[in-house]
Amino acid sequence: MPFLALDMPYGAHSHCEPHSRSVETNVAVIQEALATVFPSATPVLVGASLGSHIALQYAARHPVKGLLLVGAVRVLEVTLVEAYARFTFPVRLIVGSEDHIANSEELRILAGKLPHGKLTVYEGVGHSAYLGNPGRFKRDLLELYALAEQT
Repeated sequence: MPFLALDMPYGAHSHCEPHSRSVETNVAVIQEALATVFPSATPVLVGASLGSHIALQYAARHPVKGLLLVGAVRVLEVTLVEAYARFTFPVRLIVGSEDHIANSEELRILAGKLPHGKLTVYEGVGHSAYLGNPGRFKRDLLELYALAEQT
């Protein structure tokens, strides 16, 4: 299964250029990377924290096969909420029960707004749920890939 891992160009320890928290800049980074490496592929995007917000913004503007979002933030912005009804692909939301950054109630609302959304809570882990329960995360990711390939 081909994949492309991007550094978080907005992260404190990132060495990426451009180093920006701008949504527009980061959506453009994803678009350029995908066009360069997989020019004819429709991606499944995985995002964590602010990366989830950027993945949602990308999906609101460009075709995707699916989204897996971990500890997603800023999910109820008006421009995104307006786009959610057009999301015909599977979206999996993961949040740790001990996550004090992502708002689990907003994620429940988001799951309800997405035609193919599903929220999963990883018990006993925090914001980086993929680190707190890597085996389950791997299973959830592979399940999403399989589901996305069917659509």
